[in-house]
Amino acid sequence: MGIIEPGIGLLFWMTLTFVILLFILAKFAWKPIVNAVNDREASIVDALNQAKLAKKEMEDLKSDNERIIREAKIERDAILKEAREIKDRIVGEAKDAAKAEGDKMIESAKQTIQTEKNAAMSDIRTQIGALSVNIAESILQKNLDNSEAQNELVQNYLNKSNLN
Repeated sequence: MGIIEPGIGLLFWMTLTFVILLFILAKFAWKPIVNAVNDREASIVDALNQAKLAKKEMEDLKSDNERIIREAKIERDAILKEAREIKDRIVGEAKDAAKAEGDKMIESAKQTIQTEKNAAMSDIRTQIGALSVNIAESILQKNLDNSEAQNELVQNYLNKSNLN
């Protein structure tokens, strides 16, 4: 017997030990190992399915978030547009009110000017009337026969009254 060649007895005992070990493993260990492997496979499949469901839920949430963001942007734009319209309306109303107030002030100033102009004209007429009466009085008092003397008197009286 050499080192490389085993003996028949050794082969018998090795085979017998292997068969007994195989029987014991088949009887006691094989089913729990197979069940554990099957359970592990089921849990992996279940975890993959859960991951797929989670991924789908994430995609749904992402699409919902995008939709909500779009709606919020649309609503924001609508609010901004409404605010601009309100601002434009308020500015327009303020301009109209200011214009109306300015027109009232201008009209009031025109009326005041016209009133003062009329008063000044009335005052001038009164002064001219008084001046004419004074001139006529002076002329009648002197009983001047000569028209050149009358003209000279009128010119003299006008220079004294400072009408210029």
